[in-house]
Amino acid sequence: MKKFSVRDEIGYTCGDMAGSFVNLFVDAYFLTFCTYILGISAKWMGSLFLVSRLWDAINDPIIGSFPDRWRIGKSGDKFKPYVKIFMLPLALSGVLCFFDVSAFHLGGFALHAWVAFVYILYGMSYTGTSMPYGAMASVITNDPVERTKLSRARSIGGTIVGVGALSFVPILCFDAQNNPVASRFTLLAVVFGIGSLICYMLLMSFCTERIRDDEKKSSAARAEKFNYLDILKSVFRNRPMIGVMVATVGSLLYITGNNQLRTYIFKEYYQNTDAMAILSMGSLVTMAVCFPLVPRLTKLWGKRKLILISSVYSLALFAVMLIVPIQNVYVYAGLNLAASLGQTVFIMLIWAMVTDCLDYGEWITGKRNDGSMYSIYTFSRKIGSTLASTIAAFSLGAIGYVSGTGVVQAPEVVQHIRVLVCTIPVITGILEVIGIGLIFNLDQKKTEQMYQELAARRND
Repeated sequence: MKKFSVRDEIGYTCGDMAGSFVNLFVDAYFLTFCTYILGISAKWMGSLFLVSRLWDAINDPIIGSFPDRWRIGKSGDKFKPYVKIFMLPLALSGVLCFFDVSAFHLGGFALHAWVAFVYILYGMSYTGTSMPYGAMASVITNDPVERTKLSRARSIGGTIVGVGALSFVPILCFDAQNNPVASRFTLLAVVFGIGSLICYMLLMSFCTERIRDDEKKSSAARAEKFNYLDILKSVFRNRPMIGVMVATVGSLLYITGNNQLRTYIFKEYYQNTDAMAILSMGSLVTMAVCFPLVPRLTKLWGKRKLILISSVYSLALFAVMLIVPIQNVYVYAGLNLAASLGQTVFIMLIWAMVTDCLDYGEWITGKRNDGSMYSIYTFSRKIGSTLASTIAAFSLGAIGYVSGTGVVQAPEVVQHIRVLVCTIPVITGILEVIGIGLIFNLDQKKTEQMYQELAARRND
């Protein structure tokens, strides 16, 4: 079997790019598309986001447990076959989310039913790919340094799409009057869907699942032994995982909330959607700064301390932006970039901490259920994303935002949009400090002890 190499890192980067092509586009612009182009109220969208995540509460653990319960295909791989099953529905659902059904005079109940259907289809398809992809890191390698490299590779994948691809959305999909154009969104969704499929195929080709179960058991026997209630109980014993989940809820508030509301602050408050592209491109600078520094600082301080310092830094700068209104759009973009440095560090390191938490679960229970445990962690990401989407949509409705193309918002609504956008990253920083600083208890010394004992068990 091939040894771990740069090939695995490239493949894992492509895997995150694949999901991000659809996920980031939907997260950032589905609310915009539905409120501006389809004319659906922000409050109704908030209800959709909330209900869809309640369904995720049932659906995510079920799908996440599949690799632990049933092994499919002849390759012996645990996670790749499930990615193959769901990658085409994900690409298709991304296109359907941005299909302008209003052109067919679809309205009323039929329009709302369509929007709900495509969004829930997207959510289930994304669950089907993201959970096995994320858990796959634990079977590609069990070396802590190599897992950190995979975590960094994953952060690069999302950044490449978020900066390299999504930065062109404001330029391509909005007209000279800063109004969104439906057909352009649909065409771009098709392009992103094709990109997603190509990247998933590269993931399959470049990454190798090296850590395999020794037990030769049938799918029926594995399913009979599997007990999801035991998995849920083990989470409450896994304090590091709880800390990471709390911090991740905060992080997703920033990622999703910032992406969804960014259009509104640039369009309504600054009246300059082109500056969104400048902000996205500027993220390349923050990534370029963090990429060489994070591994070195991690060796010096450890993952937990570095994330904690970065979160406090971001919290302080975002708090200043909330308290002091920034009138110049380019000053706002520059400060936003500076504050996002801390969040970039968080994103680059959090996946390595998740794999540490999976191993911690095995350390304290003697059992390994990567897919199921990862599904529980992923659900915390969905909670953060849901809170961001729901808060964003309901808040827009509460402050008096009026849906539709060409609508001029009242001055007080525009001011409330600024406060709303600047408040979310402050909440993010608070939750990250609580999760990593107060709850997470797996320091560098304890981590090394854990891996030594796990290695001894596995060699017995």
